[in-house]
Order: sequence, then C-alpha cells, then structure tokens
Amino acid sequence: MIYNREMECIDRKKLQELQLRKLQETVKRVYDKVPFYRKKLDEANIKPDDIKKLEDIRKIPFTTKEDLRQNYPYGLFAVPLKDVVRIHGSSGTTGKPTIVGYTKNDIEMWSECVARIVTAAGATREDVAQIAFGFGLFTGAFGLQQGLEKIGATIIPMSSGNTEKQIMMMQDLGTTVLVSTPSYALYMSEVAEQMGIKNGDLKLRLGLFGAEGHTEEMRKELEKRWGIQVTENYGLSEIVGPGVAGECLEHKGQHINEDHFLFEIIDPESGEVLPWGEKGEIVITPLSKEALPLLRYRTKDISYIMDDPCPCGRTTARMAKIQGRSDDMLIIKGVNVFPSQVESVLLNIEGVGPHYQLVVRKNGFVDDLEVLVEVVDSSLLEKFSELEALEQRVKSKIHTVLGIDTKVRLVEPRSIERSMGKAKRVIDLRNQK
Repeated sequence: MIYNREMECIDRKKLQELQLRKLQETVKRVYDKVPFYRKKLDEANIKPDDIKKLEDIRKIPFTTKEDLRQNYPYGLFAVPLKDVVRIHGSSGTTGKPTIVGYTKNDIEMWSECVARIVTAAGATREDVAQIAFGFGLFTGAFGLQQGLEKIGATIIPMSSGNTEKQIMMMQDLGTTVLVSTPSYALYMSEVAEQMGIKNGDLKLRLGLFGAEGHTEEMRKELEKRWGIQVTENYGLSEIVGPGVAGECLEHKGQHINEDHFLFEIIDPESGEVLPWGEKGEIVITPLSKEALPLLRYRTKDISYIMDDPCPCGRTTARMAKIQGRSDDMLIIKGVNVFPSQVESVLLNIEGVGPHYQLVVRKNGFVDDLEVLVEVVDSSLLEKFSELEALEQRVKSKIHTVLGIDTKVRLVEPRSIERSMGKAKRVIDLRNQK
C-alpha cells in the first residue's frame, strides 16, 4: 500500500521544482526571521535571491548541533513561542539538550511523513501497535504514535521498561506491531523466552524499529526470534523526528520523504558534496518546517543515496542503511572501525550471542580494541579448549573484516548490560588514568 501516491510516486522533474520553491521560501524565512541565519548568510555573502536552482544550496554554510546548543533554547526558532504547540529535544547526555519546536502545521506534516513510512512498512488501520520507546522529550514515541493514529491503527503507549509487563500486554491486548529500538526488541525477546512465551502465543507480525541503526544480520536475528517482518525508519529530532525516511517491504533502502526533506551527501572531512551512490555524511535541509527551519544540517550519519527504481512503485530516492556515525567511528591502528562492522561479524558466528561491547584502551601511543561478546551456552566457559577455539574464530573473522588484530573476551550469557533505549556499544577508556 502507498499512503500518499501523489507525493510518493511523484515525477522527479515535478519534485525538483517543488523542492526548489520550498528551498527558496525556507532560505527567505530564516533570513528574515532568525538573526543567527541572517548573520551567517551575510558573512557568506549570500542573499535569498541568490538561490535560483537546487545546486545553489551548496553556497549556504552548514548548520551543526553545536549551533543549536549555542542558541539554546529558542534562538533558532523562526516563529514566536505563542505559535509553538509542542517542544521536544535530544536526551542532552553531553550537556544541555537541543530544543526543537513545532507549530500546528509542523505536527501535521510530521504525522503525514510517519503515516507514509508505517504504511510502506505494512502497517494498516487493522493493527494494534505497542510503542516501547520512552515517552518524554524524545521524539520517537510521539512521532510514531501520531503517524500510526493518522492511518487509524490502535495504539498502546507502553513507553520503555517494565519488560515483563510489556510482554504480558503484548499477549493480552493482541499487539500486532512493535515499535522500539532494535536493541530493546532483542532484549524483550529474551524476556519473552524466559517467561515461556513462544511466537505462536502472540499476534505480533511487524517490527517498526528506529532510533539506532541495525545491520542486516541483526534484522535476521530479530525476525527469527519474533517471527515477524522487520523494517527500520530514520529521523532525528533536529530535523523533525522519525518520518524522514523509512523502509518498504522490499528492503531496498529507506524511502526519503523528498517533498519535505532535501538530502545531500558530503565528504565528512572536506565538506565537498558527493554524487549520489557515494558514501559520506548525510546533510538534510527540512523544506516545510515553520518553527525550526534549519539549513544544511550535518547529521554525522554515514550512508549513501540510491535513485534506481524500487519494485514497490515509489519514485522517491532511498538512503542505504546507516553505516555508522562520523563521531562514533573509532580509529584503531590507523583503521576506521564502526561498531556495525563488528556486529555483522558476530551475528554470523555460531556459539556467540548478539549482545556485545567494544572497549577501547590506550596502550602507549596506540589504541587497543577489545571485543566483549556473550557466549550462548555458559557451560562453554568451563571447557578451555573449546572456549579458546571459539575465541580464536571470532578474532580471525574480525581480522578478516577490519584488517587489524583485536582482543576478544567471551563472557557469560546476559552479563552485558541490556538497554531499554539505544544500546551502548562503545566503552571508551582512553582518557582514564
């Protein structure tokens, strides 16, 4: 099914004409309404009238998360606070949160975008959707709720945590769609197993997972554990929240809502715009936002864009799975390492589980990487030769993919901390004395 055929199957020439008109309106809006952007554009010697074609966006300076922090809380808003009907924000784990605002029109646009991606993923008004994201400033829970409500689905706003009750509600209320992070869905499957609940005891059929990326191997693991179809969706609070892009059931990338979001891919080092198909950092300009319209926002997410036809019939471009984040990338012995690369290896090795952590330490002038991964069977920890063989197999597979030697430590099942939200994959001990 397609929720909005007019926009999701739009002719590309018409789409680009629409994008240009919206881009011109957005640049004028921020120039007139946001002192930060007027100063930034004046310093770059750019006026709104200089944007005559889509490629002219490259003349505009980037916006970063630091810009939002320095203008905390409302400095980048383009409307008075009386026109803002909702405020969300990031978790603020590294200081003040980044605050984002929504007008009534922004909420409606956001709901429309989420309605499109959940429909593409197979959700319908017949579904009962259990939202296991944390409700609060975080955009994920409210975003998915309003989009699923828009298509007529029944919502169970469980929030995250209280996992045994989550499973009980899933069984008692006939949940058919699970909304959560993939890492929490993985943990929930373990709890369900401990409770003696099998897939046949549930009506679950779809997983709409977001807020953190997951590999194809993790998708297969989740599908096997839950007996469901798994899709992922993409968004970030600074842009709107979930709904920027999402997978259809063809699993050939995440369709971008291009009438509302203009994507670029850049070299994260030089800032040079790369052609579609080349991997780099995603830069997004929201084209419809009223309260917080940003220009060329650097997401730090690494991916690439595909524009070949999708069998589902949608004509919108698609972004590939997030390969990692430029600020999450580890440089170990001169090699760029993303946690997702290690995850792909581990999920293909029999005998180890899907839960892992990467511990980085300083050894003299060199960074060392240790991979902690749970064994499936704790009795293996008492069989030294078998344990050593499995450890060596993990090390060898990681070396093949990364090209560097790592330490590997096999640990007890369920000994690595579980997450109710985004999993903490990297433990950086390099600055500890």
